[in-house]
Amino acid sequence: MAGSTLSTDSRVRRQLPTSPWLFAAPGLLIAGVFVLYPFLSTLANSFTDRRTLIPGRFVGLANYREMLHDDMFWIGLRNSALYVVVVVPALVVLPLLLALLVQKHIPGITFFRSAFYTPVVASIVVVGLVWVWLLDERGLVNSLLETVGVGGVGFLSDQWLLLLSAMAVTVWKGLGYYMIIYLAALAGVPRELHEAAAVDGAGAVRRFLTVTVPAVRSTMVLVGALSSVAAFKVFSEVYLMAGPSGGPAGEDTTLVMLVQRTGTGLTGRVGYASALSVVVFVVTVALMLLVLRADRKEERA
Repeated sequence: MAGSTLSTDSRVRRQLPTSPWLFAAPGLLIAGVFVLYPFLSTLANSFTDRRTLIPGRFVGLANYREMLHDDMFWIGLRNSALYVVVVVPALVVLPLLLALLVQKHIPGITFFRSAFYTPVVASIVVVGLVWVWLLDERGLVNSLLETVGVGGVGFLSDQWLLLLSAMAVTVWKGLGYYMIIYLAALAGVPRELHEAAAVDGAGAVRRFLTVTVPAVRSTMVLVGALSSVAAFKVFSEVYLMAGPSGGPAGEDTTLVMLVQRTGTGLTGRVGYASALSVVVFVVTVALMLLVLRADRKEERA
C-alpha cells in the first residue's frame, strides 16, 4: 500500500507542471489566432506593397516614408490627437461628478443610474444616427434654434463643429460606463474621512479636492488610460456623422478612418494600411505609458 501511494504521489507531481498549461491552452490558442497572428501579419505587411488581390513584395520602409509626405496622414493624426485632448479630460472628470450625484441613496436614484447608463448599452450605430438626425440642417436642434431666431448651425457641414459634435457623442456615450467604474471606487472611500473634513470646516468643494480626488486617483488614472486609447482609435462616431469621405474635403478624417479607407476594397493598399495600423498601435501604447508615468511621478511627489 505504501508503495502504491508513493507511486501515485510521484505521478501527480510529474503532472502538476503541465496542468496549468492545459487549462490555459484554450485561451492561449484563441489569443494566438485572433490577436498575435493578426498583429504579426499586419507588422509584416507594413513592409510590403501588398494589395487586396495581390500578394505584394518587400519594400522595406517605403510605406513609412510615404506616410511622412501624405497630407491625409497628418490630418488624421491631428484629428485623432485633438480627440484625445478634448475627450479624455471630459471623460475623467464628468463621470466622477456624475457618480457623486447618483451615489446618494435617495428615492428614485436607481432610475437615474439606469438612465445615465442606457447610452452605454445602446448600439453606436443607433446612437450615431440619432445624433445625425438631431444635428442635421433640418434636424430638431436647428429647428429649435430657428424658432428662437438664432438661425441654423452647420453642425454636420462645418469642419470643426462636426468634429466637436462627434466628440460630444463620444463623451455622452461613455459617461455611464466610467460612472460605474467611479461608483465602485467611491464605495471604498471611508465615510469617516468626509466627516472629519466636515468637522474641520471643509466645504463640499474642498472635501472633493482633498478627500475624494486623492481616494480615487488610481481609478482616475485607469479611466484616463482607457479613454485615451479609445479616443485615439475613434472611428464609428466620426464615420457616422462625417460619412465615408471624412467630412468637408476629408478634413475630419481620423487615423483609423484612414486605415479603413486605404486598406479596403478590391484595390485596397493593404501594405500602406498596415503601416498606418502599426503607427496607431505605437501611439496608443505610448499614450498608456505616458499616463502611467505621470501617475508614478505624482506618487513620488
